[in-house]
Amino acid sequence: MRPRPPIKGRGIFSGTGLIITGLAATLAALVFPIWSYADRSGTGVDVLNAQSVSTQYGPLSALDREFVTKVRLAGLWELPAGQQAQTKGTTEAVRTAGRHLVEGHAFLDERVRAVASQLGLALPNEPNDQQKGWLRELDAAQGTQYDWKFANILRLAHGRVFSVVAQVRASTRNSLVRELADDANTTVLDHIKILEATGYVDFDALARDMAADSTPPLANSPGPAGPTTDPGSAVPVAPSPYATYTLPPAAASPPPGS
Repeated sequence: MRPRPPIKGRGIFSGTGLIITGLAATLAALVFPIWSYADRSGTGVDVLNAQSVSTQYGPLSALDREFVTKVRLAGLWELPAGQQAQTKGTTEAVRTAGRHLVEGHAFLDERVRAVASQLGLALPNEPNDQQKGWLRELDAAQGTQYDWKFANILRLAHGRVFSVVAQVRASTRNSLVRELADDANTTVLDHIKILEATGYVDFDALARDMAADSTPPLANSPGPAGPTTDPGSAVPVAPSPYATYTLPPAAASPPPGS
């Protein structure tokens, strides 16, 4: 008996079969990259989990630890800068901004030291090299040049910290860090507004500096050390004594950038 010839229009090589096969292949091509990306090491979630440590207040990420350190560092140089502005500032607006910095960072420093103690985190006791350089620059400036430098240096620094505060507040899983971010957000925004109220902030230069900021992403770095049984003690920030300067007449308008 001769074999029956194949019936046309059936099997995977028929028109309908080819369409179904093509759709299945397309679906597999779409699903496989999603599955492989989500499961492979080196993704954002993988890095987050690897750099987080468990605490009774929730997971503590590398970004959380970096944030706690930044809040402490801000107070270590901005509080003395604010106290200095109260004597070197040539306008009432600059001197008022100085008072806001002193009051705000005295409050935040007390909060960050309490949070770090509860989490077992060690804190720095002196500003970093860049912040020391800013303080030296302010020490050397006089008159309206001081006003301009004070407003712009501090406004730039607060803008950089403000973006970190927002990122931490949006993503942290740690209740203590979340509360600290709330306090930092309120304080930093107040300082940004009061510095802008001096009339000396150069917004064009500020925008360029923020755009050129090339700080490497924290996700690629382990960040500050995690909790320890002996984090040491963080010395409360205290204003450094500054000489009293004779105040020249208030500036009628900001001097050109210098």
